[in-house]
Amino acid sequence: MENSEKQKKILIIDDEENMRHMLKTMLTRYGYAICTAKDGAEGLAAITSQQFDFILCDVKMPQMNGMEFLKAGRERLLSATVIMMSAYGSIDMAIEAMKLGAYDFISKPFKNEEIRLTIKKAEERERLKKENIELKDRIRRVGGSLSFGNMVGRSPAIQAVFSMALKVARFDSTVLITGESGTGKELVAQGIHRESDRRSGPMVPVNCASIPENLLESELFGHVKGAFTGADRDKKGLFEVAEEGTLFLDEIGDIPVSLQPKLLRVLQESEIRPVGGGKSKAVNVRVVAATSKDLEREMASGHFREDLFYRLNVVPIALPPLRRRPEDIPLLCQFFITRFNETLGSGIKNISSAAMAALMRHDWPGNIRELENAIERAIVLADGTTLELENFVFGKAGTTNPDSHGSGYAGFSLKAAKSEMEDKMIRKALAATGGNRTHAANMLEISHPSLLSKMKLYGID
Repeated sequence: MENSEKQKKILIIDDEENMRHMLKTMLTRYGYAICTAKDGAEGLAAITSQQFDFILCDVKMPQMNGMEFLKAGRERLLSATVIMMSAYGSIDMAIEAMKLGAYDFISKPFKNEEIRLTIKKAEERERLKKENIELKDRIRRVGGSLSFGNMVGRSPAIQAVFSMALKVARFDSTVLITGESGTGKELVAQGIHRESDRRSGPMVPVNCASIPENLLESELFGHVKGAFTGADRDKKGLFEVAEEGTLFLDEIGDIPVSLQPKLLRVLQESEIRPVGGGKSKAVNVRVVAATSKDLEREMASGHFREDLFYRLNVVPIALPPLRRRPEDIPLLCQFFITRFNETLGSGIKNISSAAMAALMRHDWPGNIRELENAIERAIVLADGTTLELENFVFGKAGTTNPDSHGSGYAGFSLKAAKSEMEDKMIRKALAATGGNRTHAANMLEISHPSLLSKMKLYGID
């Protein structure tokens, strides 16, 4: 086998010791890493503890035969290519094996070259599958995909989030999503689930901050009858409810310290123990967690375990606040207008320049959730097909953020403060219009020549 970045691993399952030895010797010579098992039960134990690229499995074996192995290990065989072997093969048997997830079926006795070519063909299939997935991702990115799940945005910051979420979706790695309240952490989790191989399974969200501490363990892991007062029957926990799917642990920073070791054990062992139960249960669940808290600060204060943090933080995704991606505001506004036109039966077509300028000035402390509420409220208050400035109410006081009217200039010169504000607003308008100077001039309510002159003055490309 040609040298590769990662040595391929093959599991050989056969009750004949001579066959195992022959295949191991041959395939080791070709550069593969080999493990062996003498029956399906031993093979099942092997795929439970480690992952394999390919599995060569005999059909007729004692204790657990090849077909039984396929059925029992179906959930754990999604990432492996299984090739069945038999001296008693038939078309019907081959078809049944394919239905159970096998890639190919080879009849014994076979020549060394025959088994090698079968594996090479399987390798080529896996390579093409991977390239196809990567190509689809590139097409989505190059084609100007401005969305991920129910999230939209064209800013470099949010595009980086979309790209990371798409990459991690194909794997079962634990993801920790961080960001301020209202930035869309649950939407990212939903998008990861929908883009994953678990999309046909359930997506189960749980807000760790909203469940009382004395009930959270039972909610997550379940309980048995009689475990506590009122437990009149066995109850499944959310880990079991999310079997073969995704469990979204929102506000993970609020989970009680007393419960953190038990959650850590589940993440490490993929097993849960119901409250009051004496036996553990295996679970097949992908965990995505989210928090608006600074977990490193929580660790320093002793409110969050360091080992749990590192177990959760396998793939970190940090969502930027809306004030750091103002160029996404026009796109988000159109997205919400389209949605509310459908749900409210309204006919809003656009937003006036004055209103859009105010939206761009606002700091959005409530992030996307605040913008969504502002658009819905404006649609309800609107008289025509255009959302006007008077239709919007910002913040509790009913005005735009006071800081947005200032430039942040620390001195007392009105001239300098005006120049700083002009520079800031021109850059925002150009970002919002994708560099279209005519549209930017309309938003700023100045002439096109005036905009060009100011851009030159402030050194804006």
